[in-house]
Amino acid sequence: MMLVEETSVPTEALPVQEFRDHLRLGSGFSDDTLQDSVLESYLRAAISAVEARTGKVMFQQTFGWKVYGWRDSAANTLPVAPVSEVLEVTLEDAQETVVSVASSAYRLISDAHAPGLRGVSGALPRIPNDGSATVRFVAGYGTEWSHSPADMRQAVLLLAAHYYEFRHETNLSEGCMPFGVVSLLERYRPLRLGAGAMS
Repeated sequence: MMLVEETSVPTEALPVQEFRDHLRLGSGFSDDTLQDSVLESYLRAAISAVEARTGKVMFQQTFGWKVYGWRDSAANTLPVAPVSEVLEVTLEDAQETVVSVASSAYRLISDAHAPGLRGVSGALPRIPNDGSATVRFVAGYGTEWSHSPADMRQAVLLLAAHYYEFRHETNLSEGCMPFGVVSLLERYRPLRLGAGAMS
């Protein structure tokens, strides 16, 4: 399985000013924006960490999900949420010939935590031997920072501030996440009930 972000979050959508206020950095000076690129990098890192921990996408983006076999022939859970639209499903054979699957052959199962792809006729399109299927879809709470849940936004600011404050610390273990951030994100953690197949 491989999940690829086909689009990225534009810089202007990031809450740089809100993060600057959160850090209580000085304002009213000619060099107010001097640290913007640094603040942006910590915001992006925090957003990535929050999304990885929760399986939820904060800003709307297009993804490509490539699989070499369905976990369930009837329906499969998509790797991130929330998903608003399935754009395309394609099949690729061993000779790298790609064909597009008719949209009438599958449908999106909307779910805040575990959206999925289900075959309309009872089964998803068969993946060729030694081939793959690629599902392109749109996921994310929205195009603006304010569209994401308030507690997720707070978690991002807290985590980005943690990264900023300890930016010179080399002894922090990988994946270190403050307790307050973990608490805010706990209800968004994905619940795994099986091998990933949908009922």
